[in-house]
Amino acid sequence: MTADIRARIEGFILDSLLLGDASRMPSGSDSLVETGVIDSTGVLELIEFIEQEFGIAVADSETVPANLDGIDQLVAFVERKTA
Repeated sequence: MTADIRARIEGFILDSLLLGDASRMPSGSDSLVETGVIDSTGVLELIEFIEQEFGIAVADSETVPANLDGIDQLVAFVERKTA
């Protein structure tokens, strides 16, 4: 499950945020904001993707860096929400 979630999230980041530039793909623990991968508009796109892709709702109170600012954090967040 974790590998599938990670692959789907990384695919979205590569296609939608990095426009296919795999050389800019951050490591799992890197901040998406600090590495310049995502900005405030990108965060909204990311939330929309997660909600649609995994069938979960992201509450306003959950839109914090601990949940969304990194691939590892995103995978863990989706796992918690889909458990």
